[in-house]
Amino acid sequence: MIKFGTDGWRAIISDEFTFDNVARVAQSIAAYLISAGKAKQPVIIGYDARFLADEFAYLCAKVLKANGINCLVCDRDTPTPVVAWEVTDKKAAGAIMLTASHNPPAYCGIKFIADYGGPAFEDVTQKIEEGIQVAAGATMTDYNSEKHGAIERFNPEARYLQYIQKFVDVDLIRGAGLKAVYDPMFGSGRGYLDKLLDKFDVKVEVIHNYRDVLFGGKNPEPTAENLTELSALVVKNKAHVGLANDGDADRFGFVDENGKFLNANQIISLAAYYLLKEKGLRGNLARSVATTHMLDAIAKKFNVQCHEVPVGFKYIAKLMLNDHILIGGEESGGLSIKGHIPEKDGILAGILIVEMLAKMKMPLSKIYAKMESEIGTFFQDRINLHVIDAVKDKLINGLITNPPADFCGQKVVKVNTLDGAKIILADGSWFLARPSGTEPLVRVYVEASSSQKLADLKQAVEQVIKAA
Repeated sequence: MIKFGTDGWRAIISDEFTFDNVARVAQSIAAYLISAGKAKQPVIIGYDARFLADEFAYLCAKVLKANGINCLVCDRDTPTPVVAWEVTDKKAAGAIMLTASHNPPAYCGIKFIADYGGPAFEDVTQKIEEGIQVAAGATMTDYNSEKHGAIERFNPEARYLQYIQKFVDVDLIRGAGLKAVYDPMFGSGRGYLDKLLDKFDVKVEVIHNYRDVLFGGKNPEPTAENLTELSALVVKNKAHVGLANDGDADRFGFVDENGKFLNANQIISLAAYYLLKEKGLRGNLARSVATTHMLDAIAKKFNVQCHEVPVGFKYIAKLMLNDHILIGGEESGGLSIKGHIPEKDGILAGILIVEMLAKMKMPLSKIYAKMESEIGTFFQDRINLHVIDAVKDKLINGLITNPPADFCGQKVVKVNTLDGAKIILADGSWFLARPSGTEPLVRVYVEASSSQKLADLKQAVEQVIKAA
């Protein structure tokens, strides 16, 4: 059964992700748009750098055209945030994005972006899922007919690059004499973030800046393990920063001037601290339940609120549409800010941190240390523990219904059941256990105020789960 997860439907190419199934999903999206009275508006169709993603995108366009819905198809693989922004720029009914984001090369996926330029909410994806079952029993041959007319292609690059500049002080960056290294990880960020940096007079060296459907043999995910070449080049070139994006450029990765990787929790906290303190902006913060509580400490210091939502950027998007949110982010590597689309944008994250370096005139490591001295220290990690399906849900339910009174030498002060089981301890340390919806895994997120406390907490969590 085709189901939309936290960020669309993803599956292995030629296994479940076939042309027939993609056509059925596209037919269901067309039916939804017609029923919602949006068939007269165009639909943007984009795709990332994956194998056959361009062909899947063209197929979606043919299906929508057969249903009388006009389409605008990107003329090359394009970042997801750019496609999302084009929805608002062109007042489109939505977008179909062919992407599996940071997943392994064997995967592809479909994400439906709503007319507000952000991920579709569950009520919409549920309707699409129901429509897929209807489409599965239908005969679909008419979409290949030439009578539906030619499919229009367009290049969104120039308009997006012009638009995104409004979020930073370009002259400030140009006068800073910065040097950077950028790794698009063979994905769709190439020609976007590097072009911006060059335009801002940042001396930038780019690696892995061509389309490779195998992503160099790695998952296109900007983790410390996958960015070792970037780290080495930053040190070798005496660069101020190393930047990276995942396969569809909605996520980010950074290394500081010493080649040290900064995780998403650290970068989102830096961005929030910078916007509130250095730029003097105001607004609430939003984070997923798995994301650092450093954001809560920052919010408290600057007398704003920090909202907590379930895992999935669509929940942050909903807040951004209905609340005065200055910045929203999640530990998996996505953020957006006030005035931008309610969608993860790794390109925006890149230029925002570059502006921070230009304005604060300090190395990235020093800026982070300065923030820690004012806010406090927070150490995070994530572990995937293999647990058979028959046990993982029982384990999570057990933590919720019968939580321990004490854990790792600390009193348990709260059990958060917003998404999985989040056990919060008296000293502010916490761990969150969430069952994977697709694999025999329990994903565990941990945070503590020191590296030793973090190590102790991880060990205690592993023992509890292994015992189960």
